[in-house]
Amino acid sequence: MREEHAASLTGSGDSTDRPVASIGVVGLGYVGLPVALAFVRNGFQVTGIEIDERKLQMLREAASYIQDIRREELEDAIVSGRLTVSADYGLLAGTEAVVLCVPTPLTEEHAPDLSCVSDSCRRLRPYLREGQLIVVESTTYPGTTREVVRPLLEQGGLQAGVHFHLAYSPERIDPGNRRLTVEEVPKIVSGLTARCLSRVTALYGRVFRRVVPVSSTDSAEAAKLLENSFRLVNISFINEFAKLCDLLGVDVWEVMEAADTKPYGFLAFQPGPGIGGHCIPIDPLYLQWKARQFGADSRFIELSKHTNDTMPGYIAQRIERLLQPGGRLAGASILLCGVTYKKDVADMRESSALPLMRLLREAGAFVRYYDPLVPTVRLDGNTVLHGIELTDEALEEADCVVIHTNHSSLPIERIVMNAAAVYDTRNATRGLRGSGRVERLGDGTAG
Repeated sequence: MREEHAASLTGSGDSTDRPVASIGVVGLGYVGLPVALAFVRNGFQVTGIEIDERKLQMLREAASYIQDIRREELEDAIVSGRLTVSADYGLLAGTEAVVLCVPTPLTEEHAPDLSCVSDSCRRLRPYLREGQLIVVESTTYPGTTREVVRPLLEQGGLQAGVHFHLAYSPERIDPGNRRLTVEEVPKIVSGLTARCLSRVTALYGRVFRRVVPVSSTDSAEAAKLLENSFRLVNISFINEFAKLCDLLGVDVWEVMEAADTKPYGFLAFQPGPGIGGHCIPIDPLYLQWKARQFGADSRFIELSKHTNDTMPGYIAQRIERLLQPGGRLAGASILLCGVTYKKDVADMRESSALPLMRLLREAGAFVRYYDPLVPTVRLDGNTVLHGIELTDEALEEADCVVIHTNHSSLPIERIVMNAAAVYDTRNATRGLRGSGRVERLGDGTAG
């Protein structure tokens, strides 16, 4: 519990032991804004820094651009003054702690892109002061806090672990999770020194139900990459297993449910059209890149990425097979239902719907989509698709309807009843019968 892990915020009486009442959060995206509001809910005065003027304007109007954040909570935080938003890093000079939640994407060569981290450190450096705590939450490879963040911050003359405190705590935001609040997810923390660890443990212990200290920032950075590499490997494996079940003539969903009755030694992962979001497709490649710096291979990650990348192509083949005998994708009308990477989340980052739509269009198919959470989809620099209304007529006109993302609001029964053919990547149609053909990923009908 919180009391078991939180170190005392008072002690020797020096400036570094003052209770943390105000913090800064740099980067108000999918991670930073939920983190900022978690601190607000727990009595902190929060200064949020965001350089995207569009986001700043929306925040000032209490308009949330993140689905999981209620407008009422955001408006209360802004109007009460407990959350101040600005692009001015100078406002961070008066805070006791600063949390960095900036993006860490990949370059086109699949190498870590730490430009946002580096830029935020340079902007923060002039306002860094003695006794301040700096916490990095951005996902990155082991060694980043020591080798990149520390030198950049120390260029201002203050020394990490001596004049200011430096820590790393990997974000664990789960978009669309209604079961757990941000505060209820256990929080890993680490520090450059024992004193740094004590400070971040004390701070986060006032917000998170359980704080999990580890011995080094490298360990904390590696823990985050392990979490998502584990998911990549297992999701990719169950997708490969689903393909095998298609050939074997058995239903992967039945097989998986049967295996899941074992009370030990098995953990169920569901097959699907491919992984998406910022974490699972990206984070393991940070680990792979780091391994290569030591001349080592990460074959599981490489193979898992390849398996995941083949899923849109496999689904396109299954769709073509499902069309009327002798049918071809060329000239076929294909309607995708749900295009986000995850159920009930308005997030298109790395969604497998994007390569699937590109493949279908390249094969000559006429592609449309319906998603109540996504009004438009940009396939490339010049191609933008607009979502349609899911009428009975639209379903009947399609040669095949593809259930890519099974949002809770999708009328699955109506889709099955009106479509000439349905290909279901999420097992949403199991047990349903319609007027046309219905196939599911891994249902054993491809053999």
